[in-house]
Amino acid sequence: QVQLVESGGGSVQSGGSLRLSCAASLLTYSSYCMAWFRQAPGKEREGIAAIDSGGTTSYSGSVKGRFTISADVAVLTLFLQMNSLNPEDTAMYYCAAQPYCWGTSRSQNGYNYWGQGTQVTVSS
Repeated sequence: QVQLVESGGGSVQSGGSLRLSCAASLLTYSSYCMAWFRQAPGKEREGIAAIDSGGTTSYSGSVKGRFTISADVAVLTLFLQMNSLNPEDTAMYYCAAQPYCWGTSRSQNGYNYWGQGTQVTVSS
């Protein structure tokens, strides 16, 4: 059973940083895909960063250069380092996972397992 538990959300001022964590038992699998999604009120869920078990990453244009996705197998945790935050980054953030997967899809259809979400609020 794949379990995902996010943490690290909160409130921050524009220009600040946050690091999200996702405890992920799936990181013990021989291959996996994991991603971070976000959903702002009234908007569709957006895939913003993805990583596979080979370490390949991909980012959406809205976060590229500001956010970094990484996975630490030793502590079974997926991270999202978010720098230079702005109010447009305000959303509920979710981690997602798929075992026995290859590639860095940022489509919701690529993931069967989801965390409960953690709120990020950026004030101007």
